Amino acid sequence: MPEGLDDLFGLSGKIAIVTGAAAGIGLGIARVLASAGATVVLAARDHSEAGRQAAAITAAGHRAVAVAVDLADETSIVEACAHINRTFGPPWLLVNNAALQDREPLLEASASEWDRIHAVNARGAFLMTRETARVMVAAGLGGRIVNIASNALRGGLIKGLTSYASSKGALVALSLASAFELAEHAITVNTILPGAVITPGAINAKGPASDGPATRKTPFGFQSPDEIGAAVLFFASPAARPITNQVLAVDGGFSISQ
Repeated sequence: MPEGLDDLFGLSGKIAIVTGAAAGIGLGIARVLASAGATVVLAARDHSEAGRQAAAITAAGHRAVAVAVDLADETSIVEACAHINRTFGPPWLLVNNAALQDREPLLEASASEWDRIHAVNARGAFLMTRETARVMVAAGLGGRIVNIASNALRGGLIKGLTSYASSKGALVALSLASAFELAEHAITVNTILPGAVITPGAINAKGPASDGPATRKTPFGFQSPDEIGAAVLFFASPAARPITNQVLAVDGGFSISQ
């Protein structure tokens, strides 16, 4: 039986990959995982900023490195995952967090924008899952995959999210199928639905002004990136060994707000 919190929630000696970790939710997740003892790989297209953030985490006494990856490019993903495995060893955890969230009203939406968003949010996550899971299975040590979707799937919508919400729905379906196929390898796959998190990506997203249920006040207000990170830590931890194909909303109480 576990003897303490480190036995339940510690990640010492584990390799954790977080996509989109140069800023926002991904950076918050990376910081939490590093504080739990993991060596965190900040995988991001903005390699320079990811490197600065990895250096800051290291300066705080933890372990972090930056790896460049373009989630819209299959070759980039394959090469980045191979590099991580060669350099640091097989990962214990993959967090599919990176996402585009620009908005287009449905009646004005373009197929090109749909394709651009799905290329990163859904296809990129699928490719990261495939490549990382191959390494996990070959290592035979089990593992964890956590997909960061959105509370938009439970009604936390604003206008213009047709492509974004659809891509996040694909991510939940990816979790289901992946959890089923990877269970025999002791790899769990779970999903988190963040609510209102103020991040650079959200602030700088293009499209119509926010208007819809997601703008309403919730009992616990906005969520911080670190709070999303805490939910990821739970799913990544030894304490969550028998938990797979679950969806956890971290939404400030949206479901009981009016």
